[in-house]
Amino acid sequence: MSETTATVSAAASADAPLTNFTQCHAGIVRRLNALDELPALLEPAARARSLAEQSLAFFREAIYEHHLDEERELFPAVLASAQPGVERDRVQTMVDRLTAQHRALEALWKSMERELKRVARGQDSELDANDVHRLVSEYVAHARYEETDFLPAAEAILGRNDNHMAALGLSLHLRHAPQPVPYV
Repeated sequence: MSETTATVSAAASADAPLTNFTQCHAGIVRRLNALDELPALLEPAARARSLAEQSLAFFREAIYEHHLDEERELFPAVLASAQPGVERDRVQTMVDRLTAQHRALEALWKSMERELKRVARGQDSELDANDVHRLVSEYVAHARYEETDFLPAAEAILGRNDNHMAALGLSLHLRHAPQPVPYV
């Protein structure tokens, strides 16, 4: 700034000292208006943290367990009860597909888990929205295939022998029953 411009600016400030207060107030009001937005942002942020925390627990406690139930109990029971030949081959193809989908979904989840933990802690995150949408859509497609193709076949196969259905039910029950603590 030249000496003449500084002199004119200082003179203008001296002639209108209240202008500085007005300019300060404009800046203060602008910042306070931004602050006024904060309460509206807290609820979605809290919801994001809660949803991430619940999703982490749910995947760990429900989805992994569900996959294990299917792979250790349901799939072997249906394969063992299927008639040799075309039926068993068809069931094996479905089991292979469903198991591969389990691994793919679990791998996708694992790739997102670190960022979900950051969200749950209220930290900045680079959670990829496309990965979240992909997980949801692929799981929905997986569940639809299982519901429309595999489970009806499983019901028909296991339903031919009441003992097979009962054995599956007992096996699942025992798998989830609390284990007794031995007395020493």
